[in-house]
Amino acid sequence: MLKRKPNRNLLAIAGLGISLALAMPVFAQSAADCSARADRAARNRTGVVGGAVGGAAGGAAIGAIVRSDSRRGARKGARIGAAVGATSGAVNRSSTYRRVYDDCMAGRY
Repeated sequence: MLKRKPNRNLLAIAGLGISLALAMPVFAQSAADCSARADRAARNRTGVVGGAVGGAAGGAAIGAIVRSDSRRGARKGARIGAAVGATSGAVNRSSTYRRVYDDCMAGRY
C-alpha cells in the first residue's frame, strides 16, 4: 500500500487566504455615517462663538496692558481678539470635520 504525503500546498493557500481576508481594510457603511460622526466631532470643538469669546478676553487683557489708556486699549484689543478668535475657531472646526470625515471614509476610526 502506498503512503500518502500530506498536502502542504493546500494548507499554505488556506492560511494565505485567511490572512488576506483579515488584513482587508474596513470601510464605513456609508458617507452619511461618516458625515454624522464628523459633525459630532466638529460640534465638540470650540466654534466661532467660543473662539470669539476667548479672543476678546485675551485681546482685552493685552490691550489694557499695552496701551496707556487702559479702557480704550481693552476695547480695541477685545474687538481685534474677537475677530481673530472667531476666524481661528471656524478654521479649527472645519479642519476637525474634514479630518474626522476623511479618517472615517478610509476606515481609520
